[in-house]
Amino acid sequence: MDAGGFAKWTRRFEDERERRRAQGDPDWGQSATLHPAVWASIQRFQVGEDGDGANLVGKADEAGDPDYAQAVRLFVAEEQNHARLLARLLGAGGVPTLSGHWSDTVFVRLRRLMGLRMELLVLMIAEVVALRYYRALRDGTDDVLTSDVAGRILSDEQRHVPFHCGRLHASLAELPRATRRPVMALWQLLLLAASLVVVTDHGPALRRLGIGRLRFATDVVTSSGAVVSAVLAPRPDAWTSTA
Repeated sequence: MDAGGFAKWTRRFEDERERRRAQGDPDWGQSATLHPAVWASIQRFQVGEDGDGANLVGKADEAGDPDYAQAVRLFVAEEQNHARLLARLLGAGGVPTLSGHWSDTVFVRLRRLMGLRMELLVLMIAEVVALRYYRALRDGTDDVLTSDVAGRILSDEQRHVPFHCGRLHASLAELPRATRRPVMALWQLLLLAASLVVVTDHGPALRRLGIGRLRFATDVVTSSGAVVSAVLAPRPDAWTSTA
Protein backbone atom coordinates (compact mmCIF):
# COMPACT_ATOMS: atom_id res chain seq x y z
CA MET A 1 0.00 0.00 0.00
CA ASP A 2 0.97 3.65 -0.23
CA ALA A 3 2.93 5.19 2.62
CA GLY A 4 0.65 5.79 5.56
CA GLY A 5 -1.96 3.39 4.17
CA PHE A 6 -2.29 1.36 7.34
CA ALA A 7 -2.01 4.44 9.54
CA LYS A 8 -5.23 5.48 7.83
CA TRP A 9 -6.81 2.17 8.82
CA THR A 10 -5.64 2.62 12.40
CA ARG A 11 -7.42 5.97 12.50
CA ARG A 12 -10.57 4.37 11.09
CA PHE A 13 -10.56 1.68 13.75
CA GLU A 14 -9.89 4.23 16.48
CA ASP A 15 -12.68 6.49 15.22
CA GLU A 16 -15.05 3.54 15.23
CA ARG A 17 -14.00 2.61 18.76
CA GLU A 18 -14.89 6.12 19.93
CA ARG A 19 -18.20 6.00 18.07
CA ARG A 20 -19.08 2.73 19.81
CA ARG A 21 -18.27 4.23 23.19
CA ALA A 22 -20.51 7.21 22.49
CA GLN A 23 -23.31 5.01 21.18
CA GLY A 24 -23.26 2.58 24.06
CA ASP A 25 -24.50 -1.00 24.11
CA PRO A 26 -27.83 -2.29 22.89
CA ASP A 27 -30.66 -2.30 25.41
CA TRP A 28 -29.92 -5.60 27.12
CA GLY A 29 -33.04 -5.19 29.20
CA GLN A 30 -35.03 -6.35 26.19
CA SER A 31 -35.76 -10.04 25.96
CA ALA A 32 -34.78 -11.92 22.82
CA THR A 33 -37.02 -14.58 21.30
CA LEU A 34 -35.77 -16.75 18.44
CA HIS A 35 -36.34 -20.24 17.08
CA PRO A 36 -34.06 -22.85 18.73
CA ALA A 37 -32.32 -23.46 15.40
CA VAL A 38 -31.35 -19.78 15.19
CA TRP A 39 -30.09 -19.79 18.76
CA ALA A 40 -27.95 -22.84 17.99
CA SER A 41 -26.53 -21.07 14.95
CA ILE A 42 -25.68 -17.94 16.94
CA GLN A 43 -23.95 -20.09 19.55
CA ARG A 44 -21.61 -21.47 16.87
CA PHE A 45 -20.85 -18.06 15.40
CA GLN A 46 -20.15 -16.71 18.88
CA VAL A 47 -17.46 -19.36 19.34
CA GLY A 48 -15.93 -18.32 16.02
CA GLU A 49 -15.78 -14.66 17.05
CA ASP A 50 -14.23 -15.46 20.42
CA GLY A 51 -10.43 -15.58 20.55
CA ASP A 52 -7.43 -13.56 21.63
CA GLY A 53 -6.00 -13.16 18.12
CA ALA A 54 -2.47 -13.67 19.46
CA ASN A 55 -1.33 -15.68 16.45
CA LEU A 56 -2.49 -13.05 13.96
CA VAL A 57 -1.03 -10.23 16.03
CA GLY A 58 2.31 -12.03 16.24
CA LYS A 59 2.46 -12.44 12.46
CA ALA A 60 1.46 -8.81 11.96
CA ASP A 61 4.34 -7.75 14.24
CA GLU A 62 6.73 -9.88 12.19
CA ALA A 63 5.59 -8.13 8.99
CA GLY A 64 7.56 -5.09 10.11
CA ASP A 65 4.91 -2.38 9.67
CA PRO A 66 4.00 -0.85 13.05
CA ASP A 67 0.91 0.86 11.60
CA TYR A 68 -0.39 -2.43 10.24
CA ALA A 69 0.35 -4.23 13.51
CA GLN A 70 -1.59 -1.60 15.45
CA ALA A 71 -4.51 -1.81 13.00
CA VAL A 72 -4.57 -5.60 13.45
CA ARG A 73 -4.78 -5.18 17.22
CA LEU A 74 -7.77 -2.88 16.78
CA PHE A 75 -9.35 -5.37 14.37
CA VAL A 76 -8.93 -8.17 16.92
CA ALA A 77 -10.53 -5.96 19.57
CA GLU A 78 -13.57 -5.50 17.32
CA GLU A 79 -13.84 -9.25 16.80
CA GLN A 80 -13.69 -9.76 20.55
CA ASN A 81 -16.46 -7.20 20.93
CA HIS A 82 -18.54 -9.22 18.46
CA ALA A 83 -18.10 -12.26 20.70
CA ARG A 84 -19.17 -10.19 23.70
CA LEU A 85 -22.26 -8.85 21.91
CA LEU A 86 -23.31 -12.31 20.79
CA ALA A 87 -22.74 -13.71 24.29
CA ARG A 88 -24.94 -10.96 25.74
CA LEU A 89 -27.58 -11.66 23.09
CA LEU A 90 -27.56 -15.34 23.99
CA GLY A 91 -27.86 -14.39 27.63
CA ALA A 92 -30.87 -12.20 26.84
CA GLY A 93 -32.52 -15.28 25.39
CA GLY A 94 -31.50 -17.51 28.27
CA VAL A 95 -29.18 -19.50 26.02
CA PRO A 96 -25.66 -20.48 27.17
CA THR A 97 -22.50 -19.97 25.15
CA LEU A 98 -20.55 -22.97 23.88
CA SER A 99 -17.05 -23.80 25.06
CA GLY A 100 -16.05 -24.79 21.52
CA HIS A 101 -17.18 -26.17 18.19
CA TRP A 102 -15.45 -28.45 15.69
CA SER A 103 -15.79 -25.98 12.81
CA ASP A 104 -13.95 -23.27 14.74
CA THR A 105 -11.20 -25.71 15.73
CA VAL A 106 -10.60 -26.68 12.09
CA PHE A 107 -10.70 -23.04 10.98
CA VAL A 108 -8.15 -21.92 13.57
CA ARG A 109 -5.77 -24.77 12.72
CA LEU A 110 -5.93 -23.91 9.01
CA ARG A 111 -5.16 -20.27 9.75
CA ARG A 112 -2.05 -21.20 11.71
CA LEU A 113 -0.56 -23.52 9.09
CA MET A 114 1.70 -20.99 7.40
CA GLY A 115 2.54 -17.30 7.39
CA LEU A 116 0.52 -14.10 7.41
CA ARG A 117 -0.65 -14.45 3.82
CA MET A 118 -2.24 -17.85 4.43
CA GLU A 119 -3.70 -16.68 7.73
CA LEU A 120 -5.40 -13.75 6.00
CA LEU A 121 -6.67 -15.83 3.08
CA VAL A 122 -8.35 -18.25 5.47
CA LEU A 123 -9.59 -15.43 7.68
CA MET A 124 -11.11 -13.73 4.65
CA ILE A 125 -13.21 -16.82 3.99
CA ALA A 126 -14.80 -16.42 7.41
CA GLU A 127 -15.25 -12.68 6.93
CA VAL A 128 -17.05 -13.04 3.59
CA VAL A 129 -19.33 -15.76 4.97
CA ALA A 130 -20.00 -13.56 8.01
CA LEU A 131 -21.12 -10.67 5.80
CA ARG A 132 -23.98 -12.72 4.40
CA TYR A 133 -24.80 -14.42 7.69
CA TYR A 134 -25.15 -11.24 9.74
CA ARG A 135 -27.18 -9.62 6.97
CA ALA A 136 -29.55 -12.60 7.12
CA LEU A 137 -29.66 -12.39 10.91
CA ARG A 138 -30.33 -8.64 10.82
CA ASP A 139 -33.07 -8.81 8.19
CA GLY A 140 -34.56 -12.24 8.80
CA THR A 141 -36.07 -11.81 12.24
CA ASP A 142 -38.54 -9.43 13.86
CA ASP A 143 -36.65 -9.62 17.16
CA VAL A 144 -35.47 -6.05 17.80
CA LEU A 145 -32.46 -6.90 19.96
CA THR A 146 -31.17 -9.54 17.54
CA SER A 147 -31.49 -7.17 14.57
CA ASP A 148 -29.65 -4.46 16.50
CA VAL A 149 -26.75 -6.73 17.45
CA ALA A 150 -26.48 -8.25 13.97
CA GLY A 151 -26.55 -4.81 12.36
CA ARG A 152 -23.70 -3.56 14.54
CA ILE A 153 -21.56 -6.58 13.74
CA LEU A 154 -22.36 -6.36 10.03
CA SER A 155 -21.25 -2.73 9.95
CA ASP A 156 -17.87 -3.75 11.38
CA GLU A 157 -17.47 -6.67 8.96
CA GLN A 158 -18.06 -4.35 6.03
CA ARG A 159 -14.91 -2.47 7.08
CA HIS A 160 -12.92 -5.58 7.91
CA VAL A 161 -13.07 -7.03 4.40
CA PRO A 162 -11.48 -4.04 2.59
CA PHE A 163 -8.89 -3.79 5.40
CA HIS A 164 -7.76 -7.35 4.76
CA CYS A 165 -7.98 -6.80 1.00
CA GLY A 166 -5.42 -4.02 1.38
CA ARG A 167 -2.90 -6.24 3.13
CA LEU A 168 -3.50 -9.16 0.78
CA HIS A 169 -3.00 -6.86 -2.21
CA ALA A 170 0.41 -5.92 -0.86
CA SER A 171 1.22 -9.55 -0.01
CA LEU A 172 0.25 -10.96 -3.40
CA ALA A 173 2.26 -8.23 -5.11
CA GLU A 174 5.33 -10.05 -3.77
CA LEU A 175 4.43 -13.11 -5.86
CA PRO A 176 5.07 -13.51 -9.61
CA ARG A 177 2.24 -11.85 -11.52
CA ALA A 178 1.23 -15.11 -13.23
CA THR A 179 0.51 -16.78 -9.87
CA ARG A 180 -1.69 -14.11 -8.31
CA ARG A 181 -4.97 -14.84 -10.06
CA PRO A 182 -4.61 -18.63 -9.61
CA VAL A 183 -4.09 -18.05 -5.88
CA MET A 184 -7.35 -16.12 -5.69
CA ALA A 185 -9.14 -18.71 -7.85
CA LEU A 186 -8.09 -21.35 -5.33
CA TRP A 187 -9.31 -19.07 -2.55
CA GLN A 188 -12.71 -18.91 -4.23
CA LEU A 189 -12.88 -22.70 -4.37
CA LEU A 190 -12.09 -22.87 -0.66
CA LEU A 191 -14.76 -20.26 -0.02
CA LEU A 192 -17.27 -22.38 -1.90
CA ALA A 193 -16.32 -25.42 0.18
CA ALA A 194 -16.66 -23.41 3.38
CA SER A 195 -20.05 -22.12 2.26
CA LEU A 196 -21.26 -25.67 1.73
CA VAL A 197 -20.14 -26.59 5.24
CA VAL A 198 -21.96 -23.56 6.66
CA VAL A 199 -25.23 -24.24 4.85
CA THR A 200 -25.10 -27.86 5.98
CA ASP A 201 -24.43 -26.92 9.60
CA HIS A 202 -26.72 -23.87 9.74
CA GLY A 203 -29.38 -24.85 7.21
CA PRO A 204 -32.34 -24.98 9.65
CA ALA A 205 -31.45 -21.53 11.00
CA LEU A 206 -31.04 -20.06 7.53
CA ARG A 207 -34.50 -21.30 6.56
CA ARG A 208 -35.94 -19.61 9.66
CA LEU A 209 -34.17 -16.41 8.59
CA GLY A 210 -35.82 -16.55 5.18
CA ILE A 211 -32.85 -17.65 3.09
CA GLY A 212 -32.38 -21.16 1.78
CA ARG A 213 -29.15 -23.08 1.59
CA LEU A 214 -28.68 -22.58 -2.15
CA ARG A 215 -29.32 -18.86 -2.06
CA PHE A 216 -26.94 -18.35 0.87
CA ALA A 217 -24.10 -20.25 -0.82
CA THR A 218 -24.78 -18.52 -4.14
CA ASP A 219 -24.75 -15.07 -2.55
CA VAL A 220 -21.47 -15.78 -0.75
CA VAL A 221 -19.72 -17.07 -3.85
CA THR A 222 -21.08 -14.25 -6.01
CA SER A 223 -19.80 -11.65 -3.54
CA SER A 224 -16.32 -13.13 -3.79
CA GLY A 225 -15.80 -11.64 -7.23
CA ALA A 226 -15.65 -8.14 -5.78
CA VAL A 227 -13.19 -9.31 -3.15
CA VAL A 228 -10.90 -10.90 -5.74
CA SER A 229 -10.96 -7.70 -7.81
CA ALA A 230 -10.12 -5.64 -4.72
CA VAL A 231 -7.17 -7.86 -3.83
CA LEU A 232 -5.77 -7.88 -7.36
CA ALA A 233 -6.55 -4.24 -8.24
CA PRO A 234 -4.24 -1.31 -7.52
CA ARG A 235 -6.88 0.26 -5.24
CA PRO A 236 -8.30 -2.41 -2.94
CA ASP A 237 -10.15 0.22 -0.90
CA ALA A 238 -12.59 0.47 -3.81
CA TRP A 239 -14.26 -2.76 -2.59
CA THR A 240 -17.86 -2.34 -1.52
CA SER A 241 -20.53 -4.73 -0.30
CA THR A 242 -24.30 -4.88 -0.19
CA ALA A 243 -25.53 -3.67 3.18
